[in-house]
Amino acid sequence: MANTISKPKLSGKDFLTLSQLSKAEILGLLDEAVALKKQTNEGTRKPHLKGKVLGMIFEKSSTRTRVSFEVGMLQLGGEAIFLSSNDSQIGRGESIFDTANVLSRYVDGLMIRTFSHDIVESYAQHATVPVINGLTDTHHPTQVLADLLTIYEHKGKLSGLKLAFFGDGNNNMCHSLIEGAVKVGMDIAISCPAGYEPNQEILQQMKQAAEQNRTNVEYSEDPFDVVTNADIVVTDVWSSMGQEAENDQRNKAFTPYQVNENLCKNAKSDFIFLHCLPAHRGEEVTADIIDGSHSVVFDEAENRLHAQKALLKLLLEDGGIKHG
Repeated sequence: MANTISKPKLSGKDFLTLSQLSKAEILGLLDEAVALKKQTNEGTRKPHLKGKVLGMIFEKSSTRTRVSFEVGMLQLGGEAIFLSSNDSQIGRGESIFDTANVLSRYVDGLMIRTFSHDIVESYAQHATVPVINGLTDTHHPTQVLADLLTIYEHKGKLSGLKLAFFGDGNNNMCHSLIEGAVKVGMDIAISCPAGYEPNQEILQQMKQAAEQNRTNVEYSEDPFDVVTNADIVVTDVWSSMGQEAENDQRNKAFTPYQVNENLCKNAKSDFIFLHCLPAHRGEEVTADIIDGSHSVVFDEAENRLHAQKALLKLLLEDGGIKHG
């Protein structure tokens, strides 16, 4: 990954999905994250964002997203402000147009964790400062940046690997994993029950991109077909925030897609296991996998901090994203 791009620039002023970036831009972001992580580990951090303030709008609860962005800003010399919809005019119906325009006059960037992807797109349309998608129902690009960084650290490469995803294909993690994998030259295979396939528009768009990048995007209801020769095994919770009423239905549908020792026997012997957390041991993954020798979930969680610091530095210090 080193020497892929000397000083990465990301296109436009916002970061909403991984599909908006080229391979070189993603690898450049990851190179920046590696450099910033090294500075942190060596105790040589620099105040790249001194005097900068990130506004963080949360309409969904969070642990890793909030802490990693807030700590990231502090480590870069800046500050972060937490804005809950329960404690601001956002929760009382103030328009996105008004909120985005007002906050743009106070802060240097906005990170938003919300429901519909249309909401973060509307903030990006009306804000005059960079907008980062911290999570929507459709995409989770900051998490997948951390996933790609973790894979590179453990595998030494990205291109040519096979990633296998199990569970709900029509969720934000699966969609962003498809986008990220295709962009960096990684094959991705998805296994989920009928009725839970990935969004068809995203899937078709990335299949076209995969043909150009000579990678594969595959789908099968048979998890044992999908896991065969996988370098990376990934799953997520079966019921995301807002889907709690469907727990019983989803648990029944997804039980055959549990990541367990029997399934992983068909993966490569040195496969790594990823999960964005929080995890429900005994549901989507067994304890012997997530707590076993193949699991790198805590490296993955830590890398949220370093990948997002790279993103913040490029957006807030280096003048935004220049699309390749």
